[in-house]
Amino acid sequence: GKRFIRTGDVGRFDADGFLTLFDRKKDMIISGGFNIYPSDLEAVLREHPLVAEAAVVGVPSVAWGETPVAFVVRQPEGAASADEILQWFNARVGKTQRLAALQFVTELPRSAIGKVLKRELRERYAKA
Repeated sequence: GKRFIRTGDVGRFDADGFLTLFDRKKDMIISGGFNIYPSDLEAVLREHPLVAEAAVVGVPSVAWGETPVAFVVRQPEGAASADEILQWFNARVGKTQRLAALQFVTELPRSAIGKVLKRELRERYAKA
């Protein structure tokens, strides 16, 4: 059998048996009983022509347990409003994946190795 080390990574095996890692379990958002993977939402956001970078985190919600919120770095020529990007995004995902809010930031907080510090983004949202 296969043995695994529990690292907290989430992945899938493809038809050829290769494992592809796509997210961290601790970053998974549980909203209304649905599992939402931030990396899926971030990939959709990055498709918008005026989005340079994006990070999605789960924040507490009385109604749903958690709800996804996005932090977006705009392209230098970006002039789209948060509402415009929210509408564009929410039209492309399922009801359970829709963003509750979107905030623009000049840069995403990163660790020394370049990983986005999602804990800091959750704290920033809680203070706002």
